Amino acid sequence: MSAENKAMQDDPTLNPALFWVGDGESIWNTQLGTKNKSCQSCHGDVKKSMRGVATKFPKIINGKLQTLEGQINQCRENRQGAVKLTYESKDLLALTALIAIQSKGMPIAVKETPANQESLQKGRDWFNQRMGQLNLSCAQCHEDRAGLKLGGSLIPQGHPNAYPIYRLEWQTLGSLQRRLRNCMSGVRAQQFEYGSTEMAQLELFLMWRARGMPLESPGVRP
Repeated sequence: MSAENKAMQDDPTLNPALFWVGDGESIWNTQLGTKNKSCQSCHGDVKKSMRGVATKFPKIINGKLQTLEGQINQCRENRQGAVKLTYESKDLLALTALIAIQSKGMPIAVKETPANQESLQKGRDWFNQRMGQLNLSCAQCHEDRAGLKLGGSLIPQGHPNAYPIYRLEWQTLGSLQRRLRNCMSGVRAQQFEYGSTEMAQLELFLMWRARGMPLESPGVRP
C-alpha cells in the first residue's frame, strides 16, 4: 500500500467503503421477508453482537464450510424468509462490510480444527496448484515472487485481511471472491463460481494463512 492508500483507508471521512457500511446499517434494521424480521430482531446491536465475528470466517457450521457471505444468505433464507442476495450485489457487500468493520483491528482467528481440516487442506491444494494457460499457481506469485513487480505493480503476499475492499481500479467495493476470480482470469484459468465449495476452501486457507494479522476491513487498495 502507498501512504496515500493507507491514509484513505484509515480515515473514515475519506474511505469510500464507508458508504456501503452506512447502507448496511439500514439493511440491518429493516424488517423483510415472509417472517417480517430484521437482522436486528435476532442479533440486536450490530456493534456488540458482531464484534469479532468476521475474524472467524470461513468456518464449519452444521457440518458445512460457510463463508461470511454464505452465512448472511442462510440467515436471510431461514430466519427472515427472504430471498438470497446475489454475490457482488450492493446489499450483500453492504451487510458484509457492516459486519466486518465491527472487528476492525482484531486479529484473524481462523484455526485448523478436526472439523475444518479437510477443507483447509483442499484450500492449500488450490493455492499451490498450477492452473490456466499460463500454468501458474497462487503460491508462485504471492509467495515465491512477493515484493517483486508485475507490469509495474508490486506483487503482494496475497493476504485477505481487508475484504471487502474498495479498489481504485474497480471504483467500487468488491469481495475476496471477486479478486480471486480476477486472478484466475489473469492466468487464463476456468474461474471458480461465486459461492462454490472451491471458493470457500481457498478462502479458508487464505484466512488461516493470515491468522494473527489485524483485520482492516473494509480496506482500500489500488
